[in-house]
Amino acid sequence: MPRALLLLACALAACSPRPDPAWSGYAEGEYVYVAATAGGTLQALTIRRGDTVDAGTSLFALEDTAERAARDEAAARADTARAQARNTTLGRRFEDTSALRAQLAQARAQATLATRELARQQALVEKGFISQSRLDDARTAVEQGRQRVAELAATLKVAQTPARDDERAAAAATARAAEASLAQAQWREGQQRVVAPVKARVADTFFRVGEWVQPGQPVVSLLPPANIKARFYVPEGELASLAVGDAVTLHCDGCATPIAARVDRIATEAEYTPPVIYSNAQRSRLVFLVEALPDDPVRAGLKPGQPLDVRRATP
Repeated sequence: MPRALLLLACALAACSPRPDPAWSGYAEGEYVYVAATAGGTLQALTIRRGDTVDAGTSLFALEDTAERAARDEAAARADTARAQARNTTLGRRFEDTSALRAQLAQARAQATLATRELARQQALVEKGFISQSRLDDARTAVEQGRQRVAELAATLKVAQTPARDDERAAAAATARAAEASLAQAQWREGQQRVVAPVKARVADTFFRVGEWVQPGQPVVSLLPPANIKARFYVPEGELASLAVGDAVTLHCDGCATPIAARVDRIATEAEYTPPVIYSNAQRSRLVFLVEALPDDPVRAGLKPGQPLDVRRATP
């Protein structure tokens, strides 16, 4: 009886369909390396390896004393330039023109007295009491009084008038330049505090708090779910039946169900089979690298380096 059961099991195994052939490959991650544009001492590291962060989450901060001081200086310069620009659109203050108005009133009073004196001198000349020269002196005094009134009136008008167009334009340009310098200083200060550009998992950190970071040197590496893809190798003889956009399924140890994906790239040049591609069968030595992106990378949950078997998707 045991022998009969054994023969039955062998027969069933022989009749069972063989699994579809698969291409061997692995999961690959394209990391996002996050750095600061400026250098400095690492002041704070607000995340740890393995954390999941959203876009905009603070990652790290560099020491920013110099940047804050430069920002404050630029802000003060911008305030000064804006005030000077506004000042060119206004006349002098009422207090500043009070003396001019008083002088103008005095000059008008003196001009009035000179006019009256001229009239009196003319009457005396007609009666022969004074000489013609006295009358000429009175006329001269009247003319001087009028000129003095005109001079002070013009000076007061200038004091109450805004600056010339060219001066106002120059002051406005200076204010804009100061505001641009302030924006640059604020940008440089902001670069000392770096946030996550995308939602991702923190793959690694490369510095500890207190260490010096060179400009542009990565401090944190991130791995967004969308940056995990499958890389597998297709023998040259099977390449013609595969095209970009084709649906495939990814299979891995521990995956409850196949992972739907689509071919995203097919290498244009062949290569020899790499020494390690997690293959369980002998393959042709000449293969092409193919990459596929999971339809739902978040649910796929693939890890870089994870061995994969890739099959064509069944209709």
